[in-house]
Amino acid sequence: MATSALLKNLTIVDHPLVLHKLTLMRDKHTPSAVFRQLLREISLLLAYEVSRDLPMTTQTIETPVAEMEAPILKGKKLVIVSILRAGNGLLEGMLDLMPSARVGHIGIYRNPETLQPVEYYMKVPADIAERRVIVVDPMLATGNSVAAAITRLKEKGAKDIRLVCLLSAPEGIKRFSEEHPDVQIYTAAVDSHLNSHGYIVPGLGDAGDRMFGTK
Repeated sequence: MATSALLKNLTIVDHPLVLHKLTLMRDKHTPSAVFRQLLREISLLLAYEVSRDLPMTTQTIETPVAEMEAPILKGKKLVIVSILRAGNGLLEGMLDLMPSARVGHIGIYRNPETLQPVEYYMKVPADIAERRVIVVDPMLATGNSVAAAITRLKEKGAKDIRLVCLLSAPEGIKRFSEEHPDVQIYTAAVDSHLNSHGYIVPGLGDAGDRMFGTK
């Protein structure tokens, strides 16, 4: 795990297993079923990092040998918010690790002509202000859609927010960080740039299309 010297709110999860699986996902010949499985596996590894600083307390338990004060998570369970539709690929792996987490969804897409976000659905827990929120979206490209999603979550009262994405572009990181400097970004890699269509280069294409076999 490395923290960017350029941005204090950027953490690059450069674990060898993450990078290996990401390379397999980038390959255009990787079929959708394998792509989905790899995304689920990577999300587990990313979940370890984003949950590293969760608050802890202790409780008294009895092991088969003795009584002890044992560490346990403190406070309310997390909320994982998936940005539809591709965010669901990361959501599934995170729920494997944190099955008791609450789940929210934000439906938002990028207008292909203006590259601006358009919201069409939102459902999150009513007490989201009292919980840590992990927002998941595989691609941080222009940063417009995810920045808009975070703004909506803050309007709902969310305060402790983390963003987890698979790939990021420098333009998206800059745009997002300017609007939400208080939100930590966790990503597996920062690629070169965006092309004229707003896709990450070299990237891996459209994550949703590759997950679901659509075009």
